[in-house]
Amino acid sequence: MVVKSVYGGVDVGASRTKIAILDTAKNLIGHAVKKSGTDFAATSDACLSAALKMAGTKMSDIEKTVATGYGRKNVSFARDTKTEIGCHAKGCFYYFPFATTIIDIGGQDNKIIKLDSSGKRTGFKMNRKCAAGTGAFLEEMAMRLDVSLGEMDRLASRSENMVKLGSFCTVFSATEVLENIRRGKKLPDIVKGVFYSMIKRVLEMDTLTPKVVMTGGVVAHNPFMVKMTEKIIERKILVPDYPQLTGAIGAALYAEDSST
Repeated sequence: MVVKSVYGGVDVGASRTKIAILDTAKNLIGHAVKKSGTDFAATSDACLSAALKMAGTKMSDIEKTVATGYGRKNVSFARDTKTEIGCHAKGCFYYFPFATTIIDIGGQDNKIIKLDSSGKRTGFKMNRKCAAGTGAFLEEMAMRLDVSLGEMDRLASRSENMVKLGSFCTVFSATEVLENIRRGKKLPDIVKGVFYSMIKRVLEMDTLTPKVVMTGGVVAHNPFMVKMTEKIIERKILVPDYPQLTGAIGAALYAEDSST
């Protein structure tokens, strides 16, 4: 029997762990996303099992696995590690092979990565010191509004009179949200204001090139945020089919490259 070779990429974020399995033609054939929790190694193993099951393959078929992200050193089955910036850039450039600015909105940090027409990184910025503009900020606001995280996108899309928040700080924004609730402002209008606050925070990190790609878990679960960003920057934004898996896919591409 001919063994089907596959390549793995693991992106262990502080909030979520993502795994991508690619075949020899670089097609995504298996993937999984789980909360990272407190045991990164166990979560990575659980993601791997789920992704291999989806791919219809087994551990012994993996030629190589590369890990990236906050907990990349905790992945027992990875043979190599790469930086988050490198993997996000590689994953995006595979799907959009031209000069772009990548906006990645994750659970704990944001990234803006600039690539030239050959895929070379020409600059990047990260926001690590403050939760504002990240998935953690969105989770905090959902809790304050007493709605599920999954409801936020639908609510924002129904807004007719957005409430703008004056503060970027998570703590002060929470106070503003509560004050707007007290004033009787409509929930969709407040949620859209939260989205707007996040977008403005990210856009202030750096300038944008003509072509923009958005990725990350926040983008994957909140497509209306992409529409809002398009309106603000006045151009179409590119989004890969699996925006939350970009880093993991990039890691798997590194695994494939180094095995040939």
